[in-house]
Amino acid sequence: MPPPIASPEHTVHVLYQDYHRWLQHWLYRKVGCPHQAADLTQDTFVRVLGARNIDQLDEPRAFLMTLAQRVLFNFWRRRSLETAWLEALARQPESYAPSAEDYALVREAIEILDRLLDGLPLRVRKVFLMNRLEEMTHVEIARALSISVATVERDMKRALTHCYLTRLDAIPPSAADGPQP
Repeated sequence: MPPPIASPEHTVHVLYQDYHRWLQHWLYRKVGCPHQAADLTQDTFVRVLGARNIDQLDEPRAFLMTLAQRVLFNFWRRRSLETAWLEALARQPESYAPSAEDYALVREAIEILDRLLDGLPLRVRKVFLMNRLEEMTHVEIARALSISVATVERDMKRALTHCYLTRLDAIPPSAADGPQP
């Protein structure tokens, strides 16, 4: 009689039980903060819950490390965006001090923008941000990045299309259909 096939839920439980401590230690070595490592470990296991064919893993550590590296990359990218915003804020006159609510709104906007641009190549993201945040023209961007204006236009189109499709995916079908009678 063949051994019983584990359910995905059982596999996630076993992965968590067997590798949680190892993964948290690995992440701690990367970020240097036990609390942040714990949060990133949990974020990694949230991604595990959404993974397909989880019950067919050959190399669980490699799988977890790949997911954790993606979570860590997103963490560093968000932190970089937040640092850039704080540096820009520090250059403002002292009379301009955002409220805690304004700070939270900006941070949320940065995170939304980060999620919208996730998956795009670095140059495409850079072109989009230079145009939308720094209000640079296509010609100015082309000069700054040493690329053609046609490439800037193509990258902008790709970024805008990606953002549009990402937003559509985020809206529940009932909300996209409009109000129901």
